[in-house]
Amino acid sequence: MLALVGLLGTGCVRVRAGMAVSPDDRVSGVVDIATPDGAPAGQGPPLQVPDDLSGDVSVERYEQDGYIGSRVSFEDLSFDEVTRVLPSISPTSTQAIRVQMRRAGDRVVVSGQVDLTRVAPESSDVQLKMAFPGTIRQTDGTAAQGVITWTFQPGTVTDVNAVVEYPDPNAPSWIAWSLLLLLVVGVAAAIVFLLAAASRTEPRTRARR
Repeated sequence: MLALVGLLGTGCVRVRAGMAVSPDDRVSGVVDIATPDGAPAGQGPPLQVPDDLSGDVSVERYEQDGYIGSRVSFEDLSFDEVTRVLPSISPTSTQAIRVQMRRAGDRVVVSGQVDLTRVAPESSDVQLKMAFPGTIRQTDGTAAQGVITWTFQPGTVTDVNAVVEYPDPNAPSWIAWSLLLLLVVGVAAAIVFLLAAASRTEPRTRARR
């Protein structure tokens, strides 16, 4: 889901991604991408957003702690839309950070890998935070109060994994299942009643003849 950081090959960089997943599987987040003021790419990378999602994604100047770049914000995106947005704002085709999210029943599975082998340790700050509405079942990040945090070290390759459990918003509720079951039973009972009534009527008609 996250393929942002072609910029990482330049060495000194800040990438901070924070995303929150709602109970209906919609994602809102903020991603800061910046380089140190005075570095060769100190103005930050130029970023572009897909035209059809421009109303849900905004890009503004980021300047903090001696870093200059861009802040990308988005609201109420689906898993698929986030997958489209984040790679599109990468300044190059390099995908140093790759994270995917998928639903499996009542669980959301997060998996991926972060490759920082080309990143110099000086002034590098790369981290990812994800907030979920349910119970965190397992993760290789640091979990606290529904938020998972990963902090990545330059010069290493790190896996990103998590399993979070909360109800599938697209699954029929038990009330809907109960109503459907009652409807099916009612229709079946009506058919049996009509067949029984028809079978009783036929012998009487023959007797009258």
